[in-house]
Amino acid sequence: MYNKIKPSRQVIKKIGMFMLIGTVLLSGCNKELDIDSTHLVNESNNWKSLADARSALLGSYGLLRAALADNNAHWLYGDLRMGDFKATSRLDLKAVTENNLNAPYPVVKSLSNWRKFYAVINSCTVFIDRAGEILKNDKQYTEENYKIDVAQMRALRAFTYFYMARIWGDIPLITASTDGNFIERPKVASEIVLQFATSELLAAVNALPYRYGALQNGLNQQSYYGKVAPYWDGILLNRISAYAILAHIAAWQGKYLDAVAYAKFVMTNFGLSGAIYTTTPNLTKVDGLFYGNNASQLVGFPFNYNTAEMSAVGHIEDLALAAPIISKAVPQIKMPDDVIAGIFNEANDLRFRFDPLTGLPVSDYFSGYGTSNTVFSKIKCIRNASTDGTLAIYSSALVFTRMEEITLLYAESLAAIGSMDEATDALDIVRNSRGIGLYKGTNAGLIDAIFAERRRELMGEGWRWYDLVRYNKLKNSDPKFTDLIKKGGIYWPIDEEVLSTNAKITQNEYWR
Repeated sequence: MYNKIKPSRQVIKKIGMFMLIGTVLLSGCNKELDIDSTHLVNESNNWKSLADARSALLGSYGLLRAALADNNAHWLYGDLRMGDFKATSRLDLKAVTENNLNAPYPVVKSLSNWRKFYAVINSCTVFIDRAGEILKNDKQYTEENYKIDVAQMRALRAFTYFYMARIWGDIPLITASTDGNFIERPKVASEIVLQFATSELLAAVNALPYRYGALQNGLNQQSYYGKVAPYWDGILLNRISAYAILAHIAAWQGKYLDAVAYAKFVMTNFGLSGAIYTTTPNLTKVDGLFYGNNASQLVGFPFNYNTAEMSAVGHIEDLALAAPIISKAVPQIKMPDDVIAGIFNEANDLRFRFDPLTGLPVSDYFSGYGTSNTVFSKIKCIRNASTDGTLAIYSSALVFTRMEEITLLYAESLAAIGSMDEATDALDIVRNSRGIGLYKGTNAGLIDAIFAERRRELMGEGWRWYDLVRYNKLKNSDPKFTDLIKKGGIYWPIDEEVLSTNAKITQNEYWR
């Protein structure tokens, strides 16, 4: 589904052990973790036909998906850093959990390098600059198709800049194509980067359909690149995706009035994209929300088994699963039992609860609770690739946001501007769906309740660290975390390789 890109050395090392599986499965693994290319769409003969447009478009999505999956980056950035998960044996993972981001481990060093994200920026920008050539050369490539494609690339580039600004803060802002050559640029303030991302999304959003391959108000052809809905659901950024990203950018900036407006658009119109709220069983079953691609993945990056895009690495399962679900003896990360019990502290929670009669845990979120090997099993889209079950291949999507997540962001934003009744109503949408009923606390405790619900609902989806940052900015009640924010310690250091090749930037002050 996505274009193939030359694999990095780290990826080759990771997948080398799986050579004996066979070339079919191996090619599927490679598709997901190939990241090291700055020449994806810039060759002169790549801008002639409709097929070139499709290849370049999907290649840009593939670059970002690979960047997020490489070394399980999305989860190390979002779930492990000062979060609820703990490393079982790997010292590099332990360093991340303890915010020791200068630790001399290859994985930590890789996560400090933003080059793979700028490859996405460049790929999107080249498409924006050159797709017009296809419009002139191929009559099959219509004006409508061109406008939709360029809007997607503007939205994908904006999302990438937002993702990077959350990690590094101030970063270089590149808006012109470099044809694969990374020009030395100074850092600009993260607020300027986020303003650019917001303006790009707002400029693109009306050209994006609610659903690809579905005729809606004349905005989209009945098919898109020869495919109809639901083929493209969860793969491409649509109008709902763009508004969801806008809401997140605004909330990260503390512009909660804007976040309310953007999130409300999603809350009002999500059905036009085919998205639905997810039941608890569908959240945790093997072929549920996280399997393949579907419309409820408002912003997602699928590893679709049906198109041979599964892989053995680059998934939360690679980090969290172990026996008895797969043959691995011990997971790489786990959540202590006392932490789990403290998080799921309300009766009747369908995600994790204790049976009042037996006192035994009831949960699809975790397996083996109360033993020496509690396993986080909420996400488990598994295919065994070897006859003895010793090698698991995963096809779970990397889901950035879904309806429950954006509903809780909406609740957070409403509470931040003082609209407590509306915020409570939004919170209760998720609480009721998970069996714990209406919020009965006070307005003073509402923000705490919203973030506690995000902690439960979004576990393992890359949100915990960013939620901690926003929570502490709102509450300002933890002196140590507040000091971390003030000193820029919430951002990652910049890898020495980046610093050595760009004399116009300096290390983030906290990490000097």
